[in-house]
Amino acid sequence: MAAAVGAEIVSVDSMQVYRGMDIGTAKPRPAEQARVRHHLIDLVDPATSFSVAGFQRAGRAVLADLAERGVPALVVGGSGLHFRALVDPLEFPPHDPAVRRDVEAVSAEQAAAELLAADPAVGARVDLANPRRVARALEVYRLTGATPSARFAGEGAAAVRAYLPLLPVVAVGLDPGEALRTRVEERLDAMLAAGLLEEVARLAPRLGRTAAQAVGYKQLLPVVRGEASLEEGRARAAAATWALARRQRTFFQRDPRIRWLRWDDEAVRREAAARIALEEAGWTS
Repeated sequence: MAAAVGAEIVSVDSMQVYRGMDIGTAKPRPAEQARVRHHLIDLVDPATSFSVAGFQRAGRAVLADLAERGVPALVVGGSGLHFRALVDPLEFPPHDPAVRRDVEAVSAEQAAAELLAADPAVGARVDLANPRRVARALEVYRLTGATPSARFAGEGAAAVRAYLPLLPVVAVGLDPGEALRTRVEERLDAMLAAGLLEEVARLAPRLGRTAAQAVGYKQLLPVVRGEASLEEGRARAAAATWALARRQRTFFQRDPRIRWLRWDDEAVRREAAARIALEEAGWTS
């Protein structure tokens, strides 16, 4: 599709940013990347934790460059959060390790009490029974002076809730429906046959905190360490992939901008239908 309209591909896969994590992330092969220019792939070493905020900065720079060159962007795949971070006015509050340590030095009850004192309505925005969410909200409040209720009421947050993008966006979704679980299983088996376990073993010493949580890698690391059998690792990876697919499906189905197309087993027909839908929405204009 990108080749047909002269577009460049922008990946919003949260794990394809890591170099060497190729098989388990279904990263485009070198020949595919040579045919059409791809962006936001192989940005950092897997030992590095690459935040959504960092992804947003890198991605928006790519989109600005494409716009300046008059090249269409075909944003594909991946994480719903990373997609929205790229195209919508999502704002990621700052983080400060020293402030976070101070916050975590007090009890969860004290942290919640401080938030309530500053923002009596905070319970509607933050789960006060979740210490991690309370700590993050308090960290942001101490750093910015903005309460959770104030941030929720901001123009940017309202635009995000209304799905109002920063740039013109048209989108199509392809969902195989009941066949999804079968496709998940077949995809995982194909990855294992292509050397996924060996890839995990090779990368294991270099996987940082974020990369080590990648679906597939996380479940196969115990196999590499001899703590689980390959059969157990495969079963856990399949279950985790299926759970992720369901979460992402739910996330994307909330987005009213996405036009969902009927699934077709033939890739050529899927591509043709998607291109027609995008062109009808004005993508190439």
